[in-house]
Amino acid sequence: MDLLRNFFIFSIFGTTLFFFSFLKQSLGSNENFLHKKQNITSSIHKNKNNDSNIIVKTDVLKVIISKKGGDIKQAKLLKFNKNLKKKLPIKLLDTNKNFVYQAQSGLIGPNGIDNFKNNKRPIYSTQKNFFDFTNSKKKELRVPMTIISKDGSIYTKTFIFKKKEYSIQVEFSIFNNSKKTIKVSMLGQLVQTINIKQQKKNIKNSDSSFRTLRGSAFSSHNNKYKKYTFDKIKKEKDLNITTKSGWVAMIQKYFVSAWIPKNNGNNTIYTHSCKNNTTLIGYKSDLIKIKPNSKTNINSILWVGPEIQEKMASISPYLDLTVDYGWLWFLSQPLFKLLKFLYYIFGNWGIAIIGITVITKIFMHPFNRLQYISMQKIKSLNPKINNIKEKYSSDKKKMTQEIINLYKRENINPLSSIFPVLIQMPIFLSLYYMLMGSVELRHAPFIFWIQDLSSQDPYFILPILMGISMYFSQNTNFSQNQENNSIQEKIMKFFPFIFIIFFLWFPAGLVLYYTVSNILTILQQKLFFYKFNK
Repeated sequence: MDLLRNFFIFSIFGTTLFFFSFLKQSLGSNENFLHKKQNITSSIHKNKNNDSNIIVKTDVLKVIISKKGGDIKQAKLLKFNKNLKKKLPIKLLDTNKNFVYQAQSGLIGPNGIDNFKNNKRPIYSTQKNFFDFTNSKKKELRVPMTIISKDGSIYTKTFIFKKKEYSIQVEFSIFNNSKKTIKVSMLGQLVQTINIKQQKKNIKNSDSSFRTLRGSAFSSHNNKYKKYTFDKIKKEKDLNITTKSGWVAMIQKYFVSAWIPKNNGNNTIYTHSCKNNTTLIGYKSDLIKIKPNSKTNINSILWVGPEIQEKMASISPYLDLTVDYGWLWFLSQPLFKLLKFLYYIFGNWGIAIIGITVITKIFMHPFNRLQYISMQKIKSLNPKINNIKEKYSSDKKKMTQEIINLYKRENINPLSSIFPVLIQMPIFLSLYYMLMGSVELRHAPFIFWIQDLSSQDPYFILPILMGISMYFSQNTNFSQNQENNSIQEKIMKFFPFIFIIFFLWFPAGLVLYYTVSNILTILQQKLFFYKFNK
């Protein structure tokens, strides 16, 4: 009996070895397929009753990935709090009853495993449900999710995280174990709720800062950067743009999420307004063919985080333009680089703002000097102008012509006093957009009571100081250039009070810039008029 039993076991063992040898030859380079399939099948069996989500924690991100489709349902930015009082991290992506903001991706096409229209998504299998990358010494963390199709083909979706990085690489690895060529297309899209009335209480002072532009944007080979608001998606026809390069994004103040495809073919950028009060923007690649017994990788990058311009620009061209600097971005960007350089020197964003204000004033000094000279020249002509007004009081046309002739004889251009102001306006506006839109100033402390340069002064001290400095600047100007008790002077004296009201709710960093600018203007005026009178 023992001999017979040993012979039986030996026969089974020999038959198994022969089968494995034959399978190895048929699979070629994919000799580990059966071993992988057994492990995957085992993990599927183990995960039947497990949680439907995977949690991944790095030093800067905490994300929740759904096993159904492998979509990112929630993303917390661990280095950015909602506000200074509550030390709770921002949820850039989130999924709840009232609000949805997800980063979805999958494989569509003739042999795709994802059907987004009917919500038929694959249920992936994983080795574990929690990945902690905070204290790891490895350079990257790979989170693989796998599924085996009916024909035996293996689909692996891997999320790759790196330390101190807000970019997540998403890689689809497809092994075709069927006898037919597989045709698939990779899709990456961002979905968000349009109407957020139910979240007004949370948004008013929240991290999301929806008070500015909230919408989508894209880049293609024809458009470096194009905003596309949710209202536009809802009212107009869906986008359908074919491009070899580019990206799609959803933007808001300080933060952005974006899909950047990494393939050699074309991609189609599209938008769609859904019936369930959501809108989406995404891309899909051209069809990719995988021959039988062969393997293909398809890659994409997902950015989920703050608008850090240098890092975003290194990931994809023009992605840094999602920082909303308005139509003066070409001036705001170099000014921000200068501000950042000053921050590296002083280590304080408030002092850096003061530094950039001083540099701006030095740059504008020649133009301001021309303005003061022009105003003094016009002032010296006031007696002659008054005589002309009295002489031709009944003939307005003749009066205007005589005043123009007087300016010509004295070689004075009245517009020369306005020209420096026109030059300064783009600089002031670009500084305004730069200080309002840079995430680096968010929750950045200055001194004493100013602990957040991106929010209003809690005690309104800076706006009051700004109004006082503006009043003294105007007073110095009128005392030198206007007649006493003129109507213009009386009207202009109300301006500081109006500006104080406006600036009460402006970010402290912006009010700091205007206050310092007014103080420097007073010093410039005093110095110029002293030299001029002397």
